[in-house]
Amino acid sequence: MSKKIVTDLNVEGKKVIVRVDFNVPHKGDVITDDNRIVAALPTINYLIDHKAKVILLSHLGKVDHKDPEKTEADKKKNDMSIVAKKLQEYLPNSKVTFVNATRGEELENAIANCKEGDVVLMQNTRYEKGESKNDEALGKYWASLGDLYVSDAFGSVHRAHASTVGIPTYLPSAVGFLIEKELKFLGDAVENPVRPFVGILGGAKVADKLKVINNLLEKCDTLIIGGGMAYTFMKAQGKEVGQSLVDLEKVDYCKEMMDKAEKLGKKLLLPIDTAVCASFPDPIDAPVEVEYVTEIPADKQGLDIGPKTAELFAEEVRKAKTVVWNGPMGVFENPTLAAGTNAVAKALAECEGTTIIGGGDSAAAIKQLGYADKVSHVSTGGGASLEFLEGNGLPGVDVIEDK
Repeated sequence: MSKKIVTDLNVEGKKVIVRVDFNVPHKGDVITDDNRIVAALPTINYLIDHKAKVILLSHLGKVDHKDPEKTEADKKKNDMSIVAKKLQEYLPNSKVTFVNATRGEELENAIANCKEGDVVLMQNTRYEKGESKNDEALGKYWASLGDLYVSDAFGSVHRAHASTVGIPTYLPSAVGFLIEKELKFLGDAVENPVRPFVGILGGAKVADKLKVINNLLEKCDTLIIGGGMAYTFMKAQGKEVGQSLVDLEKVDYCKEMMDKAEKLGKKLLLPIDTAVCASFPDPIDAPVEVEYVTEIPADKQGLDIGPKTAELFAEEVRKAKTVVWNGPMGVFENPTLAAGTNAVAKALAECEGTTIIGGGDSAAAIKQLGYADKVSHVSTGGGASLEFLEGNGLPGVDVIEDK
């Protein structure tokens, strides 16, 4: 069933609690990438334009609650006040009030004094120990501060926290425009794709993507495997992989997946050559020697797909009508080992079908390589998009009212 969206709520004059994702990278008081703030603006501006009183909740970074000294250091480092300043720049016609508290009189007074079309931004939700535990009393308290709830933090909806699941348990709820867009792209791609549908999986470990491999094999026409996880599949094919990253416990699983692809009549594409180096350098941008082989020498390791593989993968992507990509093809942070990831990103940019990047490292790669504006959708939530691709529900979306 489809979920209610913010336009289904009567927000005029109401206190609307919005869970946004303002977990932005920052160095001290300087935000180094404000994309997540920008991504939340359509929903915030809609509420402002429709005379709501907007109450924003978000986490920022991690807060360790086990060690009091570490807790204080984390709180100081991840203070949400830096976001309030940036947000005010984007909302020049509204008053943005930052409250350095997550409960209590100061917060309650700020909300009581909030006028229609103005915004209150609360301090980091993770200052509260009960946030990540979905503490019932905390969720209930936060819900008591508003009349309605809007979920628009796609990067957090795979977590059952007090701010994502607790609050909407007690209030009429809807999703914002960002989550609506994420669900449309990812949902249509997985459940109702225009074919041929190609899935591309990379990244380091097979173990991280067991369910995704299994689920996507049933949904797509072609599944491409690259990145560090490819070497476990290559081992399962009986190939020599040298010092490459291999998950020995998952070799049999990889064999099962290859058998499953054959039985389902699906194409499972694995590397046919690989870029190998004598050793993995430290620092990461140190020069490396690369040679391209089918079988990896015992004293070397594979760190990127080779040129023949890059062309094979790119050709498959260019023919597709729907593509979902999650995980780089190699150690793309090192320019010498970025050729495979670059080739796949370029093919996605040239593909005329719907192209979806599943957050995380793939999103970082596509932006770094300058192709972000040439694909259909770059997901704002790596963990959430993975859960979606696994075929799992998202707790912070499941709890929202159906239309």
